[in-house]
Amino acid sequence: MSTTLEDPRVVEFDVRTDEMLVNMGPQHPSTHGVLRLLLRTDGEVIHECTPHIGYLHRSAEKIGENLTGPQWIPYTDRMDYLAGMNMNLGMALAFEKLLGMEVPEKAMTLRLIISELGRIASHLVGMGAYGLDLGSFSPFLYAFREREIVLDLFEEACGARLTYSYLTIGGATHDLPGTIPIPPGLAALTGRSPDTHMAWTDAVRLFLDWLEPRIQEYHTLLTRNAIFIKRTAAIGVMSGAMAIDYGCTGPVLRGSGIDHDLRRDGDPIFTRMYEGYDWDVCVAPFEGVDGVPPDVVLGDNWSRFFVRMLEVVQAIRLVRQGLDKYPSAEGEYRVPFKMSTKLPADECYLETECPRGQMGFYIVGDGQAEPLRARAKSSCFCNLSVTGPLCEGILIADIPSIVGSLDVVMGEIDR
Repeated sequence: MSTTLEDPRVVEFDVRTDEMLVNMGPQHPSTHGVLRLLLRTDGEVIHECTPHIGYLHRSAEKIGENLTGPQWIPYTDRMDYLAGMNMNLGMALAFEKLLGMEVPEKAMTLRLIISELGRIASHLVGMGAYGLDLGSFSPFLYAFREREIVLDLFEEACGARLTYSYLTIGGATHDLPGTIPIPPGLAALTGRSPDTHMAWTDAVRLFLDWLEPRIQEYHTLLTRNAIFIKRTAAIGVMSGAMAIDYGCTGPVLRGSGIDHDLRRDGDPIFTRMYEGYDWDVCVAPFEGVDGVPPDVVLGDNWSRFFVRMLEVVQAIRLVRQGLDKYPSAEGEYRVPFKMSTKLPADECYLETECPRGQMGFYIVGDGQAEPLRARAKSSCFCNLSVTGPLCEGILIADIPSIVGSLDVVMGEIDR
């Protein structure tokens, strides 16, 4: 059908463009790891987004079938390398479930303190890197400044700063340290002398007392920043039904309004670590929380980000309670476990609530010290799988906003 123009001087052009295939990655700076996104675009609009994985594959699962449980611990550090303590914990609990091992209260309390400190450090990286993805540099610097103190504390506990191998079968490799030199970063931030020595637990308390008021500063810099809100609110909206259909877990699931956290709802061997502690599950739509922008939509990028910010506060609550409980906790920090211990001819599967979602370990024994089968279920794999539908119909410039809100770590996916 032809259209007659009222003004004959106006010339009508066909503005349609040809579709293009554009590679974003595998080295794009806005991707969280070695990830390749294949985009089918029409101009600036995304019609299809296909994630391509496997660039970091290291055969960790097959290696686990040729090693004993304690020998496999270091390979779990390399899965989610931003939350190595939580990876150690999940694998250790799976072996303990298979062996029917009972861990004393002191070991469980130590594990809670360490794993929740790991959650704080991981979410700080997620917050800072997400701000950097969207062009805000200052939160990134602040987040890594605070994370550095957690790594200093971990170094005092186990001697390592990234790949810890600390939480192991039966408990932990060492008890929590006694008196330590104050971490340099903590000394500078709190005005203490660099020569100060204090108990490790007191250093943790000092850090938490300093960190908690700074959460509001992060909200001012990033969470409630008008530009950040424009880039995240009402973008990448994922309904609760979609999150469940794609198997999303962790902050991604709770950001869509699904009230589910394995620390409360999981396997009893994991949830008993949290029995008697006072804390809240952080879930959208953030009832009773002040300052939520009016243009935020349930399940959008901003909601997923804000869940992580709230979880930092809850992790601080849990660590403080763990520190109070630790001195009087019964038992030792570890049940002795021989590397040559034979695994029963049985199988077990256990999921734990890690910073990025539910990480699962599947172990099959056949009477040998090495497992017959060793498998890991990645939370980031499921969270990344929803990238395609979330990116349909959006602009290319919004891709980093969506991928960053999922907070994936490719080491956990490419096992």
